[in-house]
Amino acid sequence: MKSKSLQDLHGIKQKIAERERIAREEAAVRAEAQKRTDADKSLFQRAAGPVQKLRTHGRVHHPPEPVAPIPAQRQLDDQRVLKEAISDEFDASTLLEVDDALSFRRPGIGIDVARKLRRGEWSIQSEIDLHGFRTEDAREALAGFLREAMRQGLRCVRVVHGKGLGSPGKTPVLKGKVHSWLVQKNEVLAFVQARGDEGGAGAVVVLLKPGA
Repeated sequence: MKSKSLQDLHGIKQKIAERERIAREEAAVRAEAQKRTDADKSLFQRAAGPVQKLRTHGRVHHPPEPVAPIPAQRQLDDQRVLKEAISDEFDASTLLEVDDALSFRRPGIGIDVARKLRRGEWSIQSEIDLHGFRTEDAREALAGFLREAMRQGLRCVRVVHGKGLGSPGKTPVLKGKVHSWLVQKNEVLAFVQARGDEGGAGAVVVLLKPGA
């Protein structure tokens, strides 16, 4: 029994000694790793040199403004207005008088207005040329042009419809339609046939209401 107890004690001492050896080796490895880390940190600090904390710039970071939604309904309404505002079937002569000189004055507009337009006392601020347009396209283009002119606050514009020399029978197809379309637009106060140097029988000078 005594011999067996001594052998057990010796075995325990050996296990303890082995554990202590392993612990010392692990501690040495950790120490070496820490030593390398400290050396790398010291090297970086020497390379970077002294540093200072950045001053507070005092700026306020605003979140980006949301993108405005596309006014899809307004675009649809504008397209509908373009198609419905002026009709190809409207006969101007049944409602308003267009004189022999191919001029028009809305009721309440003095005859001197047409005279001033003919003499060029209003400067032409913009124009649209409807040459080569199909009837439907010309109608919508003219409506859009007038609407934009009103938005810009323009007073006097020119509409070129052509003399019809290239049409079958050399009939000015757009000329009569343009007159009819203009009569239907409330923003049109008057129009006259353009002077020779402004297009003559192939164009009209239009006076628009003031204000957009």
